[in-house]
Amino acid sequence: MTKRKTRSDTLPLFTDEPGTTGERAPLPYITANAERLRRWASRGIRFGTSSWKYPGWKGLVYSREYPSRKAFDQECLAEYARLFPTVCADFALYDFPDPEKMKILHDQTGDDFTVSLKVTDRITIKRYPNLPRHGKFAGTENPDFLNLELFEDAFLIPLEELKSKCGVIIFEFSTFYPASGMTADRFASLLDDFLGHLPARYHYAVEIRNSEFLTEEYLAMLRSHGVAHTLNNWTRMPSILEQTRIAGVLTAGFSVARALLKPGRTYQEAVDTFSPYEEIREENPELRLGLVDAVRMCLKEGKTLYAYVNNRAEGNSPKTIEAILDILDRYPVEKL
Repeated sequence: MTKRKTRSDTLPLFTDEPGTTGERAPLPYITANAERLRRWASRGIRFGTSSWKYPGWKGLVYSREYPSRKAFDQECLAEYARLFPTVCADFALYDFPDPEKMKILHDQTGDDFTVSLKVTDRITIKRYPNLPRHGKFAGTENPDFLNLELFEDAFLIPLEELKSKCGVIIFEFSTFYPASGMTADRFASLLDDFLGHLPARYHYAVEIRNSEFLTEEYLAMLRSHGVAHTLNNWTRMPSILEQTRIAGVLTAGFSVARALLKPGRTYQEAVDTFSPYEEIREENPELRLGLVDAVRMCLKEGKTLYAYVNNRAEGNSPKTIEAILDILDRYPVEKL
């Protein structure tokens, strides 16, 4: 009779060491960081990455041999979740969540794991850009911009399959250009009305891509709803380090930081520079210190922090997280 495989049989986090008697040695990255990640998570500081399906992380985060790329994409989250306490599911930006896929995310991860999701851009785009993926809607006004009923039905209902593992729901608003007619005041007013009608059982955050929208009035509006401003490193935004210096920038009982791009660098430039994301190719000290500062602030104010690092920040997000953990180990955080 064939022995049934258990989860530990199919999802090893270890590599075979030649010359041993069947014992397995942990991957060096896991040895160096697993306990540190758990320790910070116990203090409410949850480090994770933007997405997780990167073959370039094999030998670093992933040790299992997958029979195909499809199998890797479908199953590697279980390995990832045994190391990191959270992940940001960027894929939700492009299509509404599927209940079955949400259940798979729930079932592949441990009880303390959380999944944050970006809201599908059908809710957050004011005018569809001229991109092939938007098909016949490219270049047209979006009638579903901040459509509350659509958001609740098409986005929130599928998330019920995540149960307690739903982290933060992030409304990422792409750049509003002058031709859109969207000003800082109008944006804050529209968002104020929308947020005021959302179900209170979830954690929400807003990420903006217009630096001129980052005003006292905007932050006060978010604070009135208990919604977090997302600290973001991105092309045309002040760095996370600069944003942490803004008075009242932590607007909720939790915070979100997303280390995406070096200011001034476009997404495509980062892809060309860093792909296939196997190693750090360009250190960004300011980005690292920005995340360290976010940790310091959240600890001081007793807030949970969801800190997500993208491969396109330095070339390899797990190694960027390791570098940040090293900084936190070297210096007492209350002195940073």
